[in-house]
Amino acid sequence: MAGYHQNLDQQQAPAFFARGPSPLARLAFFSALSLALMATDSRLQYLGSVREHLMVVLQPLQLIANAPSMLYDSTNEYFSTHHRLLNENQFLRKQALIQAISLQKMKALTLENTNLRQLLAANQSLEEFSQLGEILHVGRDPFTKKIIVNRGSNQQVVDGAAVVDAKGVIGQVTRTYPASSEVTLITDKSLTIPIQIERNGLRAIAFGHGRDNTLDLPFLPANVDIKPGDKLITSGIDGVYPKGLAVATVTDIQTSADSPFARIVCIPTGGIENHKQVLIVSISQPDNPANTNAAANPASNTDTVAKTTATTKLESAQAPVNPAPASKVPTVQTPATTDTNQNKKPVNPTPAAATEPSTTNKPHAQD
Repeated sequence: MAGYHQNLDQQQAPAFFARGPSPLARLAFFSALSLALMATDSRLQYLGSVREHLMVVLQPLQLIANAPSMLYDSTNEYFSTHHRLLNENQFLRKQALIQAISLQKMKALTLENTNLRQLLAANQSLEEFSQLGEILHVGRDPFTKKIIVNRGSNQQVVDGAAVVDAKGVIGQVTRTYPASSEVTLITDKSLTIPIQIERNGLRAIAFGHGRDNTLDLPFLPANVDIKPGDKLITSGIDGVYPKGLAVATVTDIQTSADSPFARIVCIPTGGIENHKQVLIVSISQPDNPANTNAAANPASNTDTVAKTTATTKLESAQAPVNPAPASKVPTVQTPATTDTNQNKKPVNPTPAAATEPSTTNKPHAQD
């Protein structure tokens, strides 16, 4: 038994822990070594390739460790996305049906309007030319509301063209460059836009507020027929904005006893600061067909004038001359005794229309 206990006592103290430096000394040594390696790596970047190879080796282990959470997220997203897509598909089907009916009505109204214009010989509606543009950056002046788009005079963009998005008007082109254009937003205090209330057709001028993304309708009486929620659309009377584009929605109406005018605040319908793609719309006045035909056929115009002049002359030549009635023209009768040379000098009779009564012969004739 004594020999057995002696063997156990010898195994309880291994040589590794019984010899060598103390744990505190080892901690200090390896800490100093780590700091030295970190400092050297930050200066020389010699461990970059080692870290890259180590990440390649550890990437499969990371994927295996993240597999359960990724599987759970994918399953949850699949079922939630499937449910959301079903609801969205059902909503879009209903909306497409409603818009199809509205489109049929609009086509019928368009045909009727075109027919009425042709019957009344009215001028055709202004043609609209549009092109897609992309916002490059916002203006550098923090006190103005301006953006820069990637369409300029090389792409036939002109000053004054309207800039819209899918929801409504967002601004107007105020300066053009060869490859870009400057667009002033409708919320800028220097820009105005003619609008019309969609509910009652009331026309007004909308001014940008400047400090925030709102519009004002100033100089309107306190009892004006405008309510919160009314839609503002372009009136089209300025020849810049196409008629019927959405502009803003009335949100607040404030009146006071000190002022006869109401303060009407509106929020723009379009995405003033939300979208990157915009549509640049310009309106061109169509040429007058009469002027175009006259300029294209100058010879026909000359022939028409010549024919008209000849016809007028022919009608004036063929028109009968109405002689004056004999009863209205006084005649002079000279007795034979008063004129002794009557047989010697015959008097040529003049037409009755040209005969005028002589004041010198009247008393002689009466004698």
